[in-house]
Amino acid sequence: MATTETKINTKNLTRIPTLFIKRDGYKMPFAVYKLELVLDQLGLSAEIQPLLNAILKQLEDKTETNADNVHRAFIVALNDLGFHEEAIKYIAVHKERTVQWEEQTDPTKRLQRLQAKDPSLVHENANKDSNVFNTQRDLTAGTVGKTLGLRMMPEHIAKAHLRGDIHYHDLDYTPWSPMTNCCLIDFKEMLTNGFKIGNAEVESPHSIQTATAQMAQIIANVASSQYGGCSADRVDELLAPFAMRNYDKHLKDAEEYIDDDDKRKEFAKKRTKKDIFDAMQGLEYEINTLFSSQGQTPFTTLGFGLGTTWIEREIQRSILRIRIQGLGREKRTAIFPKLVFTLKKGLNLRSNDPNYDIKQLAVECATKRMYPDILMYDKIKTLTGSFKAPMGCRSFLQGWKNTEGEEVNSGRMNLGVVTVNLPRIALQAHGNKKLFWEIFNERMQVCKEALVFKVNRVKQAIPENAPILYQYGAFGKRLSPEDNVDELFKHRRATVSLGYIGLYEVGTSFYGSNWEQNKEAHDFTLSIVKALKENCEKWSDEYDYHFSVYGTPSESLTDRFCVADRKKFGKVADITAKDYYTNSFHYDVRKHPSPFEKLAFEMAYPKYSSGGFIHYCEYPNLRQNPKALEAVWDWAYDKVGYLGTNTPIDHCYKCGFQGEFKATERGFECPDCGNHDPKSCDCVKRTCGYLGNPLQRPMVHGRHVEIASRAKNMFNGMDQNAE
Repeated sequence: MATTETKINTKNLTRIPTLFIKRDGYKMPFAVYKLELVLDQLGLSAEIQPLLNAILKQLEDKTETNADNVHRAFIVALNDLGFHEEAIKYIAVHKERTVQWEEQTDPTKRLQRLQAKDPSLVHENANKDSNVFNTQRDLTAGTVGKTLGLRMMPEHIAKAHLRGDIHYHDLDYTPWSPMTNCCLIDFKEMLTNGFKIGNAEVESPHSIQTATAQMAQIIANVASSQYGGCSADRVDELLAPFAMRNYDKHLKDAEEYIDDDDKRKEFAKKRTKKDIFDAMQGLEYEINTLFSSQGQTPFTTLGFGLGTTWIEREIQRSILRIRIQGLGREKRTAIFPKLVFTLKKGLNLRSNDPNYDIKQLAVECATKRMYPDILMYDKIKTLTGSFKAPMGCRSFLQGWKNTEGEEVNSGRMNLGVVTVNLPRIALQAHGNKKLFWEIFNERMQVCKEALVFKVNRVKQAIPENAPILYQYGAFGKRLSPEDNVDELFKHRRATVSLGYIGLYEVGTSFYGSNWEQNKEAHDFTLSIVKALKENCEKWSDEYDYHFSVYGTPSESLTDRFCVADRKKFGKVADITAKDYYTNSFHYDVRKHPSPFEKLAFEMAYPKYSSGGFIHYCEYPNLRQNPKALEAVWDWAYDKVGYLGTNTPIDHCYKCGFQGEFKATERGFECPDCGNHDPKSCDCVKRTCGYLGNPLQRPMVHGRHVEIASRAKNMFNGMDQNAE
């Protein structure tokens, strides 16, 4: 297509507009490139110069213009220059968008799609089983919430979302409801001081079994009061004081029957270890059997691994042993909670470290159940400013201190996400980097306004809307009913996230599909994430909330953006033709780099994407070679902050097969007997940040294709000194 480099004949033009007014009254700079994009979509790239001149001639002598004026100018110019069919097509596209707007904001029409089980609606979230009543109720409420939410927000933001320029996340719940996204629950505050749920005043627990039972109730209530994931940070250290109460009780009981002091301690320790195992097993089962008001198992993450006392070590060991053991009679892989284990130099990284044995158990667990994912202690501190587990699957709080100078992590939260469609900008730019940055900057303005709208909407909540969050300690402070919830958000205590997707596709658009080893291409894609970061820093200074850059998990967005762009640009090889967009900064999943090559390629990006990131390596079956996985963890320690393991752990209970199920059009099946009945097999895949079971709860088409396309990151004898 032609670009802004196109020579516009201004000889007969006195002045062109500088300001454009959208239909909702929003004002923005007048951009000639947008006229070119429309003409290109009409197949008139060869005729752009005379058409542009004709359109602009009708708009001259005005400092500002509006959507209606430009619409008329297009029709007149096309007809005057003999492009009558294109004029008809232009009018039809305009009418189609008007109809789309009405349909997307009409609750009745969206409910009809839901009733017809439109896959884009019922499979949008792989954690939701659309066959059960409570999920159906949530989907119904969410369908209505989306239409009303689109009407609530500024029209130019809503239309940018519907076009696929951006994605305004979690429209099911917000802005219709002023809910928050994800959080690190302040369990320590709640378990220490007690809390209230419903009609029950709950006091501080006197045993680890009661503590984990209370945690499960807190998780269920928090998950029903927000729409994102909830995490427990340093859960081994959190629960240790309550396990110590078990130990003290057993020690006191032993005094009645055992005279020898050492034997009393041995007895108390043995009983306490059993209590710890039972408590952690109970928590695992509780979480996997919970349903929040959103009709899904709460997205829950447990961070652990830094504790050093015998009780803390026993909690770590129990978490891993229980996960290895599996759920139920068939020993299925638990989907929740997500386990995040921390590696730290001098603690558990090397064979002479005191907790190295726990690391060995974590390696075994990852080879058999994929979790735990790994946090590298020192790198997380460098990237995010302090150490903490992610909120949900990958959202990281940035280092923050209160007015007393104390570092605070638990009790903080994220207020929401808006994601920009980077591949679309690249496709619109057609290889012109100057135009790419022009469009990018305009999209940043839209994202900024969408995020500010999110923040302002969440601030309209009152403490009584979510007592567990605002009044009973989950958010770290206990507000009175008359307090302003903004007390918990402002001064950068809360984050709000600018998401992105598709750096691989952007690089492909400019440099071809095999650009990963091209330094210029790598630097260009890195400069994009850096520009996202610079925008967020400016917005943080302007509004005093922490705007952060977030590599969006894109469970269904990988499909939505790609479908929209394929409709707009056709099947573009290695971009829209493959049916999905690549998450964040990840290496093309179809290629076979070694784990070291893959991580070396990706390691530069999280510096600018510290609000949300994760790296994955795709392995063959690792059960017989756990040392290979440990070698990757060790190599990655000072290079990346957050690393996940993807390895085949599918199991067919009909024929006994264990390994990787075969991808099919309908999902996945046992390669030996063809079984795909979720009742007699266990198929577990990394959906995005969390694991999912696609046979029980199918995912959208694009994510299914992406998972099926993942190639193994083979070692290939590569030197581990990759830079």
